Formats: sequence, C-alpha cells, structure tokens
Amino acid sequence: MGDTGDVVEASVPESDDAPDRVLPENVLLSSLVDPFDEVEAEECKYASSETTYHRIAISPSDWVAFAAHALAIGFDTFIDLFAVDHLQEAPRFEVTLNLLSMTANERILVTTRVPYDDPSVSTLTGVFAGANFYEREAYDLLGVEFPGHPDLTRILMPDDWEGHPLRKDYDIGAVPVQFKVGSSDL
Repeated sequence: MGDTGDVVEASVPESDDAPDRVLPENVLLSSLVDPFDEVEAEECKYASSETTYHRIAISPSDWVAFAAHALAIGFDTFIDLFAVDHLQEAPRFEVTLNLLSMTANERILVTTRVPYDDPSVSTLTGVFAGANFYEREAYDLLGVEFPGHPDLTRILMPDDWEGHPLRKDYDIGAVPVQFKVGSSDL
C-alpha cells in the first residue's frame, strides 16, 4: 500500500525456550509427570478392552525418584515389574513398572531403557518391597542388574547356570528325546 515507512514486525518470543509442555488433563497424572522435565504420559488402550492406561517413559536416573513420587501421590499398588530384550534397538533392554492407584482407578506403566553394555537400573525394593522377586527374575532371565537390591541372586535358574536364557541372542540348545520304537502308548 502506501509508502508510509512503517514496518510491522511479527511477534517473536523473546526466549529460545522450548514450547510449554502439554500436561495430561487428569489432575493425578498431571501432578505425576509435572516435576520431571522430560516426562510425558501417553494414553494407551488394552487390545482386548476399552480400558486405558498411561505409558510413561523416563530416564534410568529418574527411576527411583519417579517411583517414590508415584507412590506418594497415590499409585500405591505395585502390580508388576518386568524386562524386555529389544535385540535390534539401542538401548537394548526395557524395564517396565506397572502401578495402580486404587482410589483413582488409574493404571500406569513406567518404562526405562538401559544399554547392553551396562544393563542396570537402581532397585525399587526401598519404595515397593514387592519388587524384590520381580527384579531377581529380570536379573536371572535377562541379566538386568538392580544395584542396591538386598539379595540379587538367581530365582528360577540353577545357581551355576551360565547366561540369561530370555536374551534374544541366547543359544536355544536342546534336550534329546528318546522314543521307544513300537511303544503302544504312542
């Protein structure tokens, strides 16, 4: 239009900070993830029902603090702890904690990933005593270590067993089966 010499500048934020986080609408979940900067809750649905849960990925350094915070705000029922070997991915091992808030009827799965060369994450036995045997199982079958655990020993395999049989690169092996030729009970 006219040559007025006026220049209109676009509104630009003054800081280079990342955009504000979007917290869950659910007050309990919002208060759960808010203190942890990089954490977000993803709503998921079980394949077999309309029931939903929230999956929360955290760093191994926040593992115990996050679990303690979850307990403090109402996720007081320890359901499960397990590990998964993602052979072709890095970090390779995923450790998952399954918690339930009975009063709010909310379930969360808290996950963290640890690398092949240092498969360890601090024990949760000081927060949830029920994690004891689950951590021993993850150690026994996948080789994930839990520093600070009161008795991190094998729980399913014999003490002298070598390796961790649920690792995807573990040799399958076989036990020979001998059949009786001509047996009438075959």
